[in-house]
Amino acid sequence: MTSELSEIASQERQSIKTWPGYIRAMHWTLASCVLGAWIMSENIRWVHEYLGYGAVTIVTIRIFAGFLDGGFVKFTNFVKGPAETVGYLKQIWRGKEERHIGHNPAGGAMILALLLTISMTGLTGWLLTTDRFFGEELLEDVHQFLANGVIFLVALHLAGVLLASVRHKENLVAAMITGRKRLT
Repeated sequence: MTSELSEIASQERQSIKTWPGYIRAMHWTLASCVLGAWIMSENIRWVHEYLGYGAVTIVTIRIFAGFLDGGFVKFTNFVKGPAETVGYLKQIWRGKEERHIGHNPAGGAMILALLLTISMTGLTGWLLTTDRFFGEELLEDVHQFLANGVIFLVALHLAGVLLASVRHKENLVAAMITGRKRLT
């Protein structure tokens, strides 16, 4: 028992707290809302709508946190300009990208893309429930296009997480569960 505690304490000293509990809870809840809304889109409409509202609520809170919180949560600490993001993508292509404790520039761009696309999907979905736009085919098509875009971005996100986990020999899924990443 004592050796197990020593092992845990050693791992804690060699890691850094990256994601607060509320960010991790929102991440997994948002993933569940998006997946559930996608699955329910043709089945139980009211469940689809409430999951969509849940997703938009989480996105709104995350946007506020990105401006108000600090550390690895703050947008200015991981959102980079187009030149730096493209440069990082070129490094990935060459297999020479550097590891980041927080989000890398590609991850930062993905977060922005997901937040925007989920927001727009939610907005168009809500508009479809209003008297003005109920049954509007063009808006339904836009909503479906955006929803498919979210799923495409999620697939890219998962591929990026897998690639970074393999390249940097760390489990990024575990980091989003524990909130910790290794220092070196």
